Amino acid sequence: MSHLSDIGFDIDSEEEFYILAKKAYAKASSIKTYKGTYFQYSDSSGAELWIQSNLNHELLGVKPHYKGISKRNVCLTGSLDRMESELDGAFHSWADPTEPGNPESGAYPFVFDVPNHKSLGSIKFPQSIAIQLSAFAQDIDYYENETAFEQGQEGGVKWSTQSFVPSGLFNSNENPELNTPEALGIITGTIKQSEKKLNDLTGQEFQWMLVDTLGGEIDVLADWGFFSTEPKVGGIVHGQFWLSGQLLNIPGLV
Repeated sequence: MSHLSDIGFDIDSEEEFYILAKKAYAKASSIKTYKGTYFQYSDSSGAELWIQSNLNHELLGVKPHYKGISKRNVCLTGSLDRMESELDGAFHSWADPTEPGNPESGAYPFVFDVPNHKSLGSIKFPQSIAIQLSAFAQDIDYYENETAFEQGQEGGVKWSTQSFVPSGLFNSNENPELNTPEALGIITGTIKQSEKKLNDLTGQEFQWMLVDTLGGEIDVLADWGFFSTEPKVGGIVHGQFWLSGQLLNIPGLV
């Protein structure tokens, strides 16, 4: 299972990857930047693929995103580049700030990757803004209710039903130059909406949930292989997730 399979793009080989990228590219719209071009494929399920091409028209990579309905307020505090690709990037932020422009009035710091990062320009920091945030399951457990969740925690760490640990900030690499914060979080939350989605491009099913957690709502995506029963509204999910977000407002620039 992978970030791609969490939204119905389950592939088993490099050959299948290139076939998928070619199909998505044929239906994609382009966004040009000073470092290259993004080709955005979106389907009715909300699943997205962002194909990256450099200035020499060479394929750099393909990043998934999910265009969900979550909305949360954050205060952006910095921009991060990624070594994997010159078109990759992320923002460091604080969740749910109570004072505009004051990041430390927020609930906690975290990092989220952004599929169109290099198209956004030179953003002013700090800056309060609304974002849509998607959490792709790397590992996830589902509990039918709070009682089942409490019983499932015997002998271990006791998690709140609403918690968000920015695990991507806790990098233990001994080389400080390699300690780039990752877009990862350990999240627990209550399911507000739940639906089995069908990916238009592949015909594969995946699970979408709107989850209420510490700091606001989040769109949670998961491969169906994680579940033995369909998640229901009122249930609780807990797990480790990769975080991908989009800005919902036009940001202020330097």
